[in-house]
Amino acid sequence: MSWEMLSAIGQLAAVLIGIPSLIYLAIQIRNQSKESQRGAANVLIAHWTDFRKSISDNADLAAIHLRGLQSFEDLNPVEKLRFGSALGRIFVLSEGLYLFYLDGALSSELWKTFEQTTADLIAYPGAQAWWATRKHWHTARFRALVDRIIAERRKPTLYERYADRTHERKT
Repeated sequence: MSWEMLSAIGQLAAVLIGIPSLIYLAIQIRNQSKESQRGAANVLIAHWTDFRKSISDNADLAAIHLRGLQSFEDLNPVEKLRFGSALGRIFVLSEGLYLFYLDGALSSELWKTFEQTTADLIAYPGAQAWWATRKHWHTARFRALVDRIIAERRKPTLYERYADRTHERKT
């Protein structure tokens, strides 16, 4: 056996040993990337839960939220700030989840629940008035999604049963 033959066998052995190692490394990197994306999505979902808790734990903010959805313009400056901050928080979370969905890091089923929440909120005239003042803070892809939802002209029904109808009962 010549040195050239031994060298060729050595190179072949190195390739045969190296290929599984490269495949293993690629799988590990892909899994780590998916785990990182899942972790980030979980953080956004936790923020979503925190937002919902802040509305339920603060009657004043809940009242501002309900009034603001009907008319952003009828709120005083402090209420506009509070309503806008709360709604902005929802839309930043929704945008983050939407981008994770587009990248394949969030399941379609889970994204659809957040998309529906976004659609339910943006159906209100007050939310649309606020969106017009802040949509430039969002990515082009998310702006296109929200603008498409607005163009569908859905009827606002999210808080339909929460409306103050005491004056209707008296008449």
